[in-house]
Amino acid sequence: MRTRERRRALLALEDGRVFSGWAFGARRDGLGEVVFNTSMTGYQEILTDPSYTGQLVTMTYPLIGNYGINEEDVESRGPQVEAFIVRELCRRPSNWRATLSLEEYLTQHGIPGIEGIDTRSLTKHIRTAGAMRAALSSTVQDPDELVSRARNWSGMLGLDLVLRVTCQESRFWPANEVLSSSWQRRNPLVPGGGGERLDVLAVDYGVKYNILRILQSFGCRVRIVPAALGADEILALRPKGVFLSNGPGDPAAVTYAIDTVRRLLGRVPVFGICLGHQILGLAAGGKTFKMKFGHRGANQPVKELATGRVQITSQNHGFCVQPETLDPREIRVTHVNLNDDSLEGMEFCNVPAFSVQYHPEASPGPHDSLYLFSRFVSLMQDWKS
Repeated sequence: MRTRERRRALLALEDGRVFSGWAFGARRDGLGEVVFNTSMTGYQEILTDPSYTGQLVTMTYPLIGNYGINEEDVESRGPQVEAFIVRELCRRPSNWRATLSLEEYLTQHGIPGIEGIDTRSLTKHIRTAGAMRAALSSTVQDPDELVSRARNWSGMLGLDLVLRVTCQESRFWPANEVLSSSWQRRNPLVPGGGGERLDVLAVDYGVKYNILRILQSFGCRVRIVPAALGADEILALRPKGVFLSNGPGDPAAVTYAIDTVRRLLGRVPVFGICLGHQILGLAAGGKTFKMKFGHRGANQPVKELATGRVQITSQNHGFCVQPETLDPREIRVTHVNLNDDSLEGMEFCNVPAFSVQYHPEASPGPHDSLYLFSRFVSLMQDWKS
């Protein structure tokens, strides 16, 4: 039996900390921001989430890859991460839906990985020092050179990554407007379509497929449009509502989107998630800031202030809206994070618009917040333009 070649790899952080492990996936180097995700499952959805563009993602769960990769659970056209970091890689997946191993999938799509490092130590270091610039290589074995590469990277602050992941032209989701029956069976809490179809325009800042699936299952006819599409062009399509998607990078750098959303407010119902939430806050005159290490995982507790109900949520963000910069006469805070009191949801007092920082559509993940899609549908049905 042929022995598998093992390639030594190094992960270097901008503060000089270096981790040694073994390379897997594609034979290329990685450069970006190193972050961690605390989810125990869902590595395929994490890999293909466009919000992770430019990031080296560390999984805190120690064994990754045990159920392989399938073609149905992707959240975009392919993996979006800059690199993938795990404690132990499973090379022989066991799942009836799997068509590829994790290593085969990353190799096919040109994504490098490193295994065998102490991910617990790396995670604790990020929590203490903050998310930082990092370089990964299996060809360069000089730690000082990799540390220098990390320090020379621009960093996330002020970086617009939306144009790297947005669609190039508008299209309907999906082309045949038929929900996958297997997806519907696996998501029994989603109601399924029926009745009048509501035309929703989804602005693609890096949208996850499951958001589109759920919008459709709630009776929406979804058209996806590029992030740079202007307000007049959006309104000319006569949507019943506009959805602002998740996406990567610094929201304050996406100035064209902020201007567009500002001009949409009051003219059509708006619902934002993650980056869409941040852009909505900026459009309303608020400010955003970069968090120390962000929220990434499927177990974040969020409190709905109106009811006192606590929801367990899936999250993926490194920036946040500053609540003190919002005008309380125009916007009310609806949700807060119970771990750090950060802003997790808001609604406008005088126009039909609301948003959340977390991901109510998460799959796999908690389904506590699916009601937000029903709220968006009700807002569109009640709105008189």
